[in-house]
Amino acid sequence: MKLTQVLSACLLLVGCQSEIDNKTAAEVAPAATPAPKAGAPAGSLALQPSSKIEWVGAKLTDDHTGGFKTLSGEATVVDGALTSASVKIGLSSLYSDHPKLTKHLLSDDFFDVSQFTTATFEVTEVTAADAGISKVTGTLDLHGMQKSITFPATVQATADSASIAAEFTLLRKDFGMTYPGKPDDLIRDEVLVKGTLRFGS
Repeated sequence: MKLTQVLSACLLLVGCQSEIDNKTAAEVAPAATPAPKAGAPAGSLALQPSSKIEWVGAKLTDDHTGGFKTLSGEATVVDGALTSASVKIGLSSLYSDHPKLTKHLLSDDFFDVSQFTTATFEVTEVTAADAGISKVTGTLDLHGMQKSITFPATVQATADSASIAAEFTLLRKDFGMTYPGKPDDLIRDEVLVKGTLRFGS
């Protein structure tokens, strides 16, 4: 067995503590055929600049953090309940805690922003809250792949505002990102997604 294989086996057994550990995983399923969009409905609430989407990725030896700077979107509230929302993410606005990592993530090993410039998330269903936690289901279009994802979230809504706050993990391979990392420092498949989307006033 090669030295790198021995090191990899040892790291897999030991690893490092990560913020990703023991986080709730989103349910991922094939996306339903999306209905044609007719633009933002009248009275929709615009996504506020204070909104944020961040992520935590992990190698066996360390965590890396980052997010996206360019977000836009809108939501609809009916009778005090959030009924739909749409968020567009400018993938070239990705940032991380290290310039070299940022450049690599933008390459075709990961997000491939030369081919896929944006990602979108369309909320299709919000369940009633149970102990303050709702379930949000929507279609995530990322890296040329569409998947339905469902995750727990704190959802609030009034006549003129709405918010979704959530933290969950996704498997990057579900969206075609399979770059393994270096043999002696493999990259974990789980990515922690966290943030808050605020709409309206």
